[in-house]
Amino acid sequence: MSDTQSYTSPDKTFPFLLNTGELATLGKKRIGDFMRVQTEFLDEMQATNRHWLDRIQSEANLASEFASKLSATRSMPDAMAVSRDWATQYFSMLAEDGKHLADDTRKFIEKSARLLSAGPLGPTPKANA
Repeated sequence: MSDTQSYTSPDKTFPFLLNTGELATLGKKRIGDFMRVQTEFLDEMQATNRHWLDRIQSEANLASEFASKLSATRSMPDAMAVSRDWATQYFSMLAEDGKHLADDTRKFIEKSARLLSAGPLGPTPKANA
């Protein structure tokens, strides 16, 4: 077999010999996969943004509640009790935030890896050993 036959042979020894129908189908599938993963990634980002905006609002509410309760106290023990309650709630929220941040980070890494592996050209085919 000559070198020119290996590139033009219909038995597809050269990996880029595809008919136009196969090429169009492959292109549509890859672009569809990429768009689906990109949409999932953006949906995940929107959900995360909503969570953190809600979290900011709840922290502002907690601070406002703390300020009003603290200003209503008449003694040092009352002020300490209000401060203790605020600190307990705040640190509980911080612990929850840490868990949520770790979960969000894991999700973003997974979605990013899927987005990159399903890029416009898709994952590179593995060579036959």
